[in-house]
Amino acid sequence: MTLLFDRVAIIGVGLIGGSLGLALRQKRLARRVVGVGRRRASIDRALEIGAIDEGTLDATKGVKDAELVVLGTAIRLIMEMGEKVATALSPGAIVTDVGSTKSEVVRRLEKVLPAGVHFVGAHPIAGSEKRGVDAARPELFEKCICVLTPTEKTDPEALRRVADLWSAVGARVATLSCEEHDRILARTSHLPHLVASALVASLQGPDTGFVGTGLRDTTRVASGDVDVWCDVFLTNREAVLEALAGFTDRMSELRRAVETGDRDKLALLLAAAKRRRDDL
Repeated sequence: MTLLFDRVAIIGVGLIGGSLGLALRQKRLARRVVGVGRRRASIDRALEIGAIDEGTLDATKGVKDAELVVLGTAIRLIMEMGEKVATALSPGAIVTDVGSTKSEVVRRLEKVLPAGVHFVGAHPIAGSEKRGVDAARPELFEKCICVLTPTEKTDPEALRRVADLWSAVGARVATLSCEEHDRILARTSHLPHLVASALVASLQGPDTGFVGTGLRDTTRVASGDVDVWCDVFLTNREAVLEALAGFTDRMSELRRAVETGDRDKLALLLAAAKRRRDDL
């Protein structure tokens, strides 16, 4: 592999940030990987498993002289940390993120970062319901899609370098506008989490003793971090509400078919869904 960056700072060395650090170090894509965290124990653990070369609790110190800064926290903190470290960034530095909503993040960070510092919005569609650096693994991004969301303000060379980074760790890079990304992810990621949560919440007390793999598979994502997902839903409110409206319409069709005993209609709806699922 070719060295892509000299010094990379990862703010938030959890599942995504830790996996990126592991991949960068194992593939020798960066000369030095610095981890920034809020708890000493997390930084020590990231050092122990080899996700970073050095770590600090001081974000402004961590980004000093970094060629690339990756904001790998929950969405609310991505915006807060970007604002916090803005004045400590070196001229020519590239800042990117891993947030699963983009419009608000990109809008806010493009406003606060100083001239000469380049921001590239990114979302690697990878992860699990688990969190923390102990769940990190260097192959997490292999064959996943990483969406980049450039705007008219995005520096072309910074965009290319961030795309090269994600390609080098195994991801397939796609480019969308922030708005298109948020509409699509509302349907493919954010809505499924809400549905899984509602499905679990609908269970009655005795039901839990009779749960099979179908329910476990369908509701796995409901075990995700609550704060992370609150940030997702509230920073992508309009697109999530639109996705919920479409889902409610589909559920109403299914309900009507069951209520009226319309087997033909029910079979058509289920068959259409089966074909689409089989094509995924």
